Amino acid sequence: MSLAVLYSRALNGLSAPLVTVEVHLANGLPSFALVGLPEAEVKESRDRVRAAIQTAGFELPQRKITINLAPADLPKASGRFDLAMAIGILVASGQLKVKQLENYEFAGELALTGALRPIRGALAMSLATKEAGRQLILPIDNAIEAALVQDASVLPARDLLAVCAHLAELEKLLPHPHHAEMTNIQYPDLSDIKGQTQAKRALEIAAAGQHSLLLMGPPGTGKSMLAQRLPGLLPPMNDHEALEAAMVQSLGSGGWKSETWKRRPYRGPHHTASGVALVGGGSDPRPGEISLAHHGVLFLDELPEFDRKVLEVLREPLEAGHITISRAARQADFPARFQLIAAMNPCPCGYHGHPTARCRCSPDQVQRYKGKLSGPFLDRIDLMMEVPSVPPEQLAAMPQGETSESVRERVIRAFEKQHQRQGKPNSRLIAPEIEKHCQPDDAGQQLLTNATRSLNLSARAYHRILRVARTIADLSDEPAINVLHVGEAIQYRRGV
Repeated sequence: MSLAVLYSRALNGLSAPLVTVEVHLANGLPSFALVGLPEAEVKESRDRVRAAIQTAGFELPQRKITINLAPADLPKASGRFDLAMAIGILVASGQLKVKQLENYEFAGELALTGALRPIRGALAMSLATKEAGRQLILPIDNAIEAALVQDASVLPARDLLAVCAHLAELEKLLPHPHHAEMTNIQYPDLSDIKGQTQAKRALEIAAAGQHSLLLMGPPGTGKSMLAQRLPGLLPPMNDHEALEAAMVQSLGSGGWKSETWKRRPYRGPHHTASGVALVGGGSDPRPGEISLAHHGVLFLDELPEFDRKVLEVLREPLEAGHITISRAARQADFPARFQLIAAMNPCPCGYHGHPTARCRCSPDQVQRYKGKLSGPFLDRIDLMMEVPSVPPEQLAAMPQGETSESVRERVIRAFEKQHQRQGKPNSRLIAPEIEKHCQPDDAGQQLLTNATRSLNLSARAYHRILRVARTIADLSDEPAINVLHVGEAIQYRRGV
């Protein structure tokens, strides 16, 4: 007797591979064997399944039970196979009569009482089930998440007995309706920050073109507050972006939460995070912070305090928009189309160049501190902005600044121009597209040539300046890039 249950590992709209649960009953001493590379939590399912079957009023066959999880070379983890195992045993032993078992997929962890507990990856499972043309039976706590996939047939159940009643056509499970309405999303408002006009301008440019941004300044100048307000300046997520982001979050350790639907992800890992935590990995590859920030913002505070090797692993996904995790037996590709915003102090004590506070660092210490960031890594950051200290007397007298809503309106208009012109944000333009869409006028080209020579800029930095200049022109509602746009873009490449 064989059944099928989804084991979700693929992301970004790709089908999750099927794991077939094969149940074999044979004469001999009563036993319960699991084969097919089960992890520890899968091996423990024998006791959960046994107790759940008996609690539901069925009998565990007093025979030799062998359950094979195919394919054999794919490691199996978590308790999501419990429901399929229990159904397989009941069908194979003749206690449950099912006419069209091949029309269903099963996923759910069983409690000892037979109740179904929530699992990770329900969204990717639902997508794969829809593509296979089957119905997905899963815990009721995962119903909202799985029903985000339009036209997917999702049948939520509270316990094993309810699933058996549905399969025996005694009491049907009701399909969960598709529900993907946008909730009222609230972000921190930009008007909370007084002063810092230039930093806010850089933040607006970063939002309009989805550019990476590095903020530099002494402690307490508002760098973290600026970063937290970037998601509120970005255009609203469309259904496709929201579904991709939700699928990645569904497979993360924290799972997916309904209140995050269509909310731009914002991830701020601590500087002690490892490379695996940042980009993903493990023996059974899991998405890291850059994937959990897919279609959102990744904020790295105290940037030089991160291990240099950890920062270097960001170089490839910053360019490619995805990360490939390779292991000896398998390979996983995770989406990582995130927007990087980072913050750092000018020196270890934080007060180098401060107008009033005294810096305690020697020139060598300042140089070593800045030297923790490699040239190739900094070369991949589009905008670098100093965030100076604001005197207390000016801070108290400053009026409230522009709101996030008014800035977002300009960002959305610029964003729409980019999609009408090239179908993607300016930050993703490749070399041939830059040649087509980002050519400045003669004065702008001459200024850029001189700046490239005097600042010793790389070809990558040259192209990034043109991308930023294109975004500045879009915000100004001008079809052509002129010398003013190029000049402002060059100002954001002054370096650390």
